[in-house]
Amino acid sequence: MKKNKHLTLDERIDIQNDLNKNLSFKAIGAHLGKDCTTISKEIRNHILFSKKGAPYRKFNDCIHRFHCSHYGDICRNCSRKQKHKCSTCGECLELCSDYEKQECPFLKKPPYVCNGCGKRQECTLEKHLYDARYAQKEYEDVRSESRSGFNLTEEELAQLNSIISPLLKNGQSLHHIMVNNSDQIMCCEKTAYTYIDNGLFDGRNIDMPRKVRFKPRKAKSVGLKVDKTCRIGRTYEDYKEFHKTHPELPVVELDSVEGIKGGAVLLTIHFVLQKFQLAFWRASNDSKSVTDIFHMLYKKLGKELYMKLFSILLCDNGSEFSDPKSLEYGPDGELCSKVFYCDPAAPNEKGACEVNHEFIRRVIPKGVDIGQYTQDDIDLMMNNINSYSRPELGNKPPYAMFSFFYGKKVLKEFHFEVVKPNDIILRPSLLKKPTETE
Repeated sequence: MKKNKHLTLDERIDIQNDLNKNLSFKAIGAHLGKDCTTISKEIRNHILFSKKGAPYRKFNDCIHRFHCSHYGDICRNCSRKQKHKCSTCGECLELCSDYEKQECPFLKKPPYVCNGCGKRQECTLEKHLYDARYAQKEYEDVRSESRSGFNLTEEELAQLNSIISPLLKNGQSLHHIMVNNSDQIMCCEKTAYTYIDNGLFDGRNIDMPRKVRFKPRKAKSVGLKVDKTCRIGRTYEDYKEFHKTHPELPVVELDSVEGIKGGAVLLTIHFVLQKFQLAFWRASNDSKSVTDIFHMLYKKLGKELYMKLFSILLCDNGSEFSDPKSLEYGPDGELCSKVFYCDPAAPNEKGACEVNHEFIRRVIPKGVDIGQYTQDDIDLMMNNINSYSRPELGNKPPYAMFSFFYGKKVLKEFHFEVVKPNDIILRPSLLKKPTETE
């Protein structure tokens, strides 16, 4: 039997072909030289869920579909010219109060997938499939995420933070803290320094007087992820599937705008439909500063309005967005948002946000230190940008579209003030500080 633990793409293709032939796990394992439990775990860990229906029959997994009594009365505006039974539509499942999902009993036992099922071509239920290339991609994503970030859970991080940060702020050195609390701190001193450098604790380098005196080395630490498995179940494909089933939910794109490397940054929050963008000043590009901003918005807007505005959050793979659970759940522990990640090196997947950054770069060009500005300066810049008319909005400014959807009261909570069209400035001179002599 082969000793290597990881399956290759060729082996996964063999598994798919053998499943199509209705071979058992034991037979597939013998073919590949693997244990049958390895084959079983591989298939169950990489099931592809498909809602494509059957030829000439739309997807419909309602248990009442064969005796459905509805005739186009579920949807307010039925797009079909001739109204037939809703069981032939399959697009109103989530709206129907009588909907009850039917699950195939054969999927509860081996092989757990529909690959070799003889009724697959006529079945309209949700299919569970094993696809070799899909399984390989999922495996590569998990492997990539497992090799990045900290080997630290959110609970462990909170526990370390509760011990180390208060003592740092009392003027104690990290070495003193580690020596006298070794029974509670389950990491070495060097690792604790790394956590502080990457902004994972409330205590910062500024709380260690000797640390800030030392000149930093040329090789700076790379931004690391709080949750190394944050992308699993939150990929761009997952986003498209979720948005397809929930088209009514608004999409908000998140990104960061840098000035100089290692300096202050902006968090930009872009409402795609209205092209309205917010920007928040942050001293450093870490995940805690991002979650602090969203927690502040939650308290300011209230639970109901917050959930209405921030239903879907789409961001890139930066380490500042690597704590998705803190963004998804409110202080009361209830799910408020869904976080998804774009594919690596694919800025086009949140192109609306990237395009709007062009207006920010007119005022704050690349290479300019954002640390010299305040949040009031950033609010002034965004007031000018959101008051700027856009042809794609029918020559209306984003603030007009945003207030139409959510009301002017929300704009006041965001400190927005309308700038008259002829008074708009999109040049660096907008934020130019007057000199003392002036």
